Formats: sequence, structure tokens, C-alpha cells
Amino acid sequence: MIELNVNGNTRQLDIESEMPLLWALRNELGLTGTKFGCGIAACGACTVHVDGQPVRSCMTPVSAVRNSQITTIEGLAANAGVNNTLTAVQQAWINHQVPQCGYCQSGMIMAVSAMLAENPNPDAETIERSVSNVCRCGTYPRVSKAIQTLVADNASGNAGTAEGETV
Repeated sequence: MIELNVNGNTRQLDIESEMPLLWALRNELGLTGTKFGCGIAACGACTVHVDGQPVRSCMTPVSAVRNSQITTIEGLAANAGVNNTLTAVQQAWINHQVPQCGYCQSGMIMAVSAMLAENPNPDAETIERSVSNVCRCGTYPRVSKAIQTLVADNASGNAGTAEGETV
């Protein structure tokens, strides 16, 4: 039996300790917002937060996150604590119409949210290093505009971007 804390809820799962976190989330808990992309932790579609840090769940065994706080895209707004109001990052994605097919976007939102929670005013190098997710549709210009808006809002004090803050 494996015990995981996912989106603020402790769950007991009868699974192997080496099962990838991605499959525990999707198949055992029904949290399908986290996507399978490449299976080798390269594309980032499977990104979740583990203790606030972005983690590629396709290569992370559940045994490695037993005593951790796991947040999925489903829990991001819920963890903000204001009646499931969207986070600033999620709202920026809507405002800038970032997704095309949308498949990679939950992982991208998780990566950007973790980066901005740690550094609300990152420079271009930090953004490039922190958000290495792959988008097959090529929405990078929209992603860049959304991030630039969030950083400008942070610099002017207009909006919260950390995992626990909302717009």
C-alpha cells in the first residue's frame, strides 16, 4: 500500500512502489489533466509539482514522493484557496489564447507556475532554463507573451503568480 498526498488529499493506493507517478495519477486516481507525452521526461506534458517543484511524473516512481505534497493541474486552482478561482498563470493562458491543441499545456502551466512562485521576476535565461516543455503546435510566441505579461504584472504589483495566489 502506498500513501500519497495529492492536491491536499491523502490517498491509499494498492500499487507497486516503482509505478511512475503519472500512471498512479491518471489510472488510479482519475486525474487525467497530467498527460503522457514522451515517457522519457523530455517533453514536460507530465509535469506536476512535488513540494512546489516541477517534476516530470512519467519517470518519477511513487516511492520517491511518498512523503511529499503533490499538486496536479486539477489541484492548482483548488490549492489557491479561493473557490477554485484560476491562478494568474491559468488566467494568462486564457487571456493570451495560448493553447492550440492544448495537450501539453497543463504541463507548461505547472512549469511556469513553479518558476514564478520561486522567482516572480525571472530574466529570459531563467525562463528558458525553467520552462523546457515541448509544444508540438508551436505556441511558444503566445507562451512567451503570457509569461512576459505575468512578469510585468509582478514587477508592478498587479497580480499574484505563485501557486497559492490568484488573480
